[in-house]
Amino acid sequence: MSNAFETIRVDKDQRGVARLILDRPEKHNALNSMMIRELKQAAEQLGADPSVRVVILSAAGKSFCAGGDLNWMKEQAAKNRVGRIDEAGHLAAMLQALDEIPKLMIAVVEGPAYGGGVGLLCVCDIVLADASCKFALTETRLGLIPATIAPFLIRRIGLTNARRFALNAAAFGADEAKSIALVSEIHASDELAAAGGRQTALALACAPGAIADAKRLFGQIAAGAITQAGTVEALADRWESAEARAGVDAFFMRRRPLWAS
Repeated sequence: MSNAFETIRVDKDQRGVARLILDRPEKHNALNSMMIRELKQAAEQLGADPSVRVVILSAAGKSFCAGGDLNWMKEQAAKNRVGRIDEAGHLAAMLQALDEIPKLMIAVVEGPAYGGGVGLLCVCDIVLADASCKFALTETRLGLIPATIAPFLIRRIGLTNARRFALNAAAFGADEAKSIALVSEIHASDELAAAGGRQTALALACAPGAIADAKRLFGQIAAGAITQAGTVEALADRWESAEARAGVDAFFMRRRPLWAS
């Protein structure tokens, strides 16, 4: 795992719990060109590291993510069309890489999440939010649209809610975010760490290969890329896996499987 990052921090403990931290607090963790590229690199490294079992996404400072950095937006305005398409492609690729990490990914949100920050939450499996958090899809206020986050946004909160909040850029709180499934759980600030610990413990009790296969299968189903016959084959493949044999044996022998030790 590379630690040569400037806009993010990554660390991993002995259990295989990796922390991916947005680290531009002075800019409210707004996304710029470097952060976009570093997040993609970190996602690829975490996804390929067999010792990583859970990824926790959080942020330094008082904001989770203010969306796109204004200077970065100015840079895009100064480019030609080819340059703008290239940069939008990097943003889309970063979101895709995070979405495809074959581990449970938990976001712990303190402070506001706007625009692209909401997009980051949409690619997480579980989102734990401080009760005081605010959210907004602010792009249309700037004459822009939430284009690259749209596939993940619509998958997460549905078309009706995506239109509801993107077309008027209205801010909404944690309770509203939970009602539309953007947020999984709401906690007081001093309870967030414990909530993250509980979710992490649950994940560590599950077989890592099964988590990866289930996550990939769900993505294929959501994309309409697999038939019912494909799901049958996926289950057969799992039944034939070493993990399944070990898990079933451990259950009948009344002991914990190796991955839960």
